[in-house]
Amino acid sequence: MALGITPRSVRRTTATAALLAASVSPLLPATASTASAASTAVTARYVALGDSYASGAGLPEPTDPECSRSGLNYPSVLARSYGSRSLRDVTCGGATTRDLWHRQGAKAPQLRALSRNTTLVTVTMGGNDIGFSSIIGTCLSAARSDPAGSPCQAEYAKSGHDELTRRIRALSPRITAMLADVRRRSPRATVMLVGYPALLPESGAACPSVVPFAKGDFPYLRDTVKRLNGMLRQQARRSGAIYVDTYTPTIGHDMCAGDARFVEPLVVAAGVAPAHPNQQGQRVMASLVAERIDRLRH
Repeated sequence: MALGITPRSVRRTTATAALLAASVSPLLPATASTASAASTAVTARYVALGDSYASGAGLPEPTDPECSRSGLNYPSVLARSYGSRSLRDVTCGGATTRDLWHRQGAKAPQLRALSRNTTLVTVTMGGNDIGFSSIIGTCLSAARSDPAGSPCQAEYAKSGHDELTRRIRALSPRITAMLADVRRRSPRATVMLVGYPALLPESGAACPSVVPFAKGDFPYLRDTVKRLNGMLRQQARRSGAIYVDTYTPTIGHDMCAGDARFVEPLVVAAGVAPAHPNQQGQRVMASLVAERIDRLRH
């Protein structure tokens, strides 16, 4: 059942604001030497890591077109709602866990944004590791051969074992390593692993006009996202991080939900990122992160 969350401004609370803004050091005098000492990489208190689901791909107000990063993404909404200027947002479209430690094109490894002064870290990562984009392409192609069946599921199970389940299992130790490295670099930080929202109807119902998958593949792909989120939740718990469930509260706001959707469908207007959170979805994700922080502090 959907929880009835609607887009809204993130609630201001003393606890959350303290993480985002109150601990920021006073500004240093504007001299050349102090400007270097107060570089963003050193003084950032809130650091956002992640892929295009965190960067805000397809949204207006671009802040880094190379990374499909928007000033309307959930890290920016969260920081801005508390008047914080401490956000260091290094989210980048196409990022995998490898890009946490290695360059993504010209972009520095994301983990370099962390420091011992960091007090809040959010991470949305893993979808590209299991091949979100290629999965969509494979399932779209497969649907043409058997629109009423589950040809994509059959394709990924042709070895006798489900390939997507294998990919999720293979990703698990990389999430563990990432969370351990975040903790090592930023021992004072509250670390929040933000999951993926509902992409397809919970009922398994199809909407081929806007998401042209085969009818039987809808529940298969829905359950794949659930398995990915389940692994992320488990790794957060084991590592002492906080898992933020964005799936359950967004049930009923998936790609098939028409005007109520928080995620854009595959058949979209030009300039919109298919299968990604829209502006409403990013606001809801920001709200869910804020609410999770509030529960920790009270």
